[in-house]
Amino acid sequence: MNQIQIIATIGPACSEPATLQSLIASGMSIARLNFSWGTHAGHRQFVHDVRAAAQAAGVQVPIIQDLSGPRVQQAAEHTFDSEVSVITDKDRADVHAMADLNLEYIALSFVKDADDINELRTLLQAAGSEAKIIAKIERQEAIAAIGEIIAAADGIMIARGDLGEAVSVETLPFVTQDILRRCNSAQTPAIVATQMLTSMIDSLQPSRADVSDIAHAVLDGATATMLSNETAVGTYPAQTVALMRRVVDEAQRHTTYTLNFF
Repeated sequence: MNQIQIIATIGPACSEPATLQSLIASGMSIARLNFSWGTHAGHRQFVHDVRAAAQAAGVQVPIIQDLSGPRVQQAAEHTFDSEVSVITDKDRADVHAMADLNLEYIALSFVKDADDINELRTLLQAAGSEAKIIAKIERQEAIAAIGEIIAAADGIMIARGDLGEAVSVETLPFVTQDILRRCNSAQTPAIVATQMLTSMIDSLQPSRADVSDIAHAVLDGATATMLSNETAVGTYPAQTVALMRRVVDEAQRHTTYTLNFF
């Protein structure tokens, strides 16, 4: 069985070549660029440095361009008009600015239905990009349309931070579990993201709750687990990846899922 993949967000804390090499050595499978912050020049440099570190290590490290979506423009207020595209002008500019780099994946924020995926695919084709599309599940409309979204997208990201604002907190684990079950049935890769190892942002010691959270994500059928602030701005990015690698590898020993990996 293939390994569960670990996605690490690249940011100021891990952007030095030596640190990127440590992330790869510790078990990072995929690098994520968060377009909610930073500049095009800065992200292009991250792409160059990640690829150089991967080449030095003799491995492939795909890159996800995670589009910021409407939240940046609307601050913390998630007010959506069902007739308006979730792909913002900023997203379009971000896609075009990176299209020549041939990034492997684009993550679309606040997807509501399959039409959003199809719209992004058209945009990518026009920009000359062959990137696969990851649909981020963060709103009630996406839960209602989850079947068509899974069918239209190349992968699913369960973004538990914003999704946790859209559903009651006590139901979030079961919504997550249901989405993972559906993804496994469709053989669609599924990422569990947000607050997976926040206890390690400023500490070398993970909380037992975080460790259990990661393990249960694997047992529920996650294809990949993702680190955000833990690696982007945390004090111990490589150690955090190494800890997650140990936990997901151990959890995978206790599951019978046959997963479709990126």
